[in-house]
Amino acid sequence: MLEIDGHSLTLEDVERVARGLETDVALTPAAREAIDASRRVVERALDAGEPVYGVTTGFGRLAELIIPPDRRLEMQVNLVRSHACGFGPPASRELSRAMLLLRANSLARGNSGIRREVVELLLAFLREGLDPMIPEYGSVAASGDLAPLAHMTLCLLGEGYVHGAEGPESAMQALERAGLKRVTLREKEGLALINGTQATTGLGVMALLRAEAAAETAELAGAMSLEGLKGTPTPFAEEVHATRPHPGQITSAARLRSLLADSEIRESHRYGDPRIQDAYSLRCMPQVHGAARDVMGFVRRVLEIEINSATDNPLVFVDSGAILSAGNFHAQLIAEALDFLTIVCTDLAAISERRIERLLNPDLSNLPAFLSRDPGVESGLMTTQAAVVDVLSEMRVLSHPASVDSVTTSANKEDHVSMGMAAARKAWRAVECLEYVLAVELLCAAQALEFLKPLTPGVGVRKGYDLARQQVAPLDGDRVLSGDIERLRGLVDARAFRDVVLECAAGSRT
Repeated sequence: MLEIDGHSLTLEDVERVARGLETDVALTPAAREAIDASRRVVERALDAGEPVYGVTTGFGRLAELIIPPDRRLEMQVNLVRSHACGFGPPASRELSRAMLLLRANSLARGNSGIRREVVELLLAFLREGLDPMIPEYGSVAASGDLAPLAHMTLCLLGEGYVHGAEGPESAMQALERAGLKRVTLREKEGLALINGTQATTGLGVMALLRAEAAAETAELAGAMSLEGLKGTPTPFAEEVHATRPHPGQITSAARLRSLLADSEIRESHRYGDPRIQDAYSLRCMPQVHGAARDVMGFVRRVLEIEINSATDNPLVFVDSGAILSAGNFHAQLIAEALDFLTIVCTDLAAISERRIERLLNPDLSNLPAFLSRDPGVESGLMTTQAAVVDVLSEMRVLSHPASVDSVTTSANKEDHVSMGMAAARKAWRAVECLEYVLAVELLCAAQALEFLKPLTPGVGVRKGYDLARQQVAPLDGDRVLSGDIERLRGLVDARAFRDVVLECAAGSRT
């Protein structure tokens, strides 16, 4: 069972719950007490007749309007309904589940003034597999991910739709099937449920974890390409990187050394090779891959803080009894981090594409043209590089930052927005594209190694080659390659190549 308290959730916890690998989620005793205490602060403010944004007043541009007591609950429900204006295809069930968990975890901090039973219902949705259907588009992630979270909250009211076994299922029907009661919102609760960054953050968390695995895979793909091209591992020497000790660069060089250890291919050209040094796409892998690692480390730190933060408005402080309006819902930092994630994924794909070109172009290697057994009659892997260039062009477009594209909303009350959800969607798409590029490099590098037999590559490269060959046979005559690429990309996404890299890295430390 996963216990949440608003302070200790990990990115890996989020992914596990999102994928349905963990469904039993509960509040810690301390979180239950914190939630109850924050609700009492709201109720005292109501009893005292104090003006509180979104509780006794309207929302956004209408914050100056005082709402009569007998209409305040109606206002909370209307808020949810009116903000459920997303459109487009439904987001994945994984994102839906991530949002449920992240919103519950944020509320568990006890800064939101919501009743505990509402938070418990969010967790019941996870437990019962009631995954809200949430449209992909509609959030600028500045007054929070209002539209996506409103669609999530509708399901708590029994008014939305969840992912059913055969398509959309009425949330009310799903609640009844699970033996759960829909919630009746009290003061502040509609606002507390929809005012946060959980859609942007949830998609960002899942994109980052895939990107981290792809970055590890890039080390293996690059090492396989280096061996196929009979490149030298000298630039990866530990003393080289000690002179420029960026953490990612040092890690990348160490990964490459472990993957290339005990290579017969290396020994075959250690002496008498007229080449002085390799091209940048081989020689500078630690510097380029390492840069991506360092940026991903930054993104990880941002997301680790964000998933354990209170991101709604106003915030409730139990110790002082204060209810303060502020702007923690603004996802600018998350948007900028995810834009940066897209950029480094694109650069990893760019250097991978250059290695693919070197493997396929006979003017740049001693390998057969396009790694074909019979060049001319056969085209071999010629067009895989062109397909990668198509993907790379899309990635470069995706690398334009969304986070600088503020457009005023809500009658100029929300006059600077983060565009965080757009940044998250771009990052998710960029990671998927990177996985395809790496799959093609793995396909080409494995084929290059066929022409160097019986020489064996480094220990890690050997394992990567064997893994690729479990899914894709050597090219022995032209064939349709789409299935090969999809299978290898599936292994990248399943983190099988990453596991090879981590296994070798662990072995080199023992």
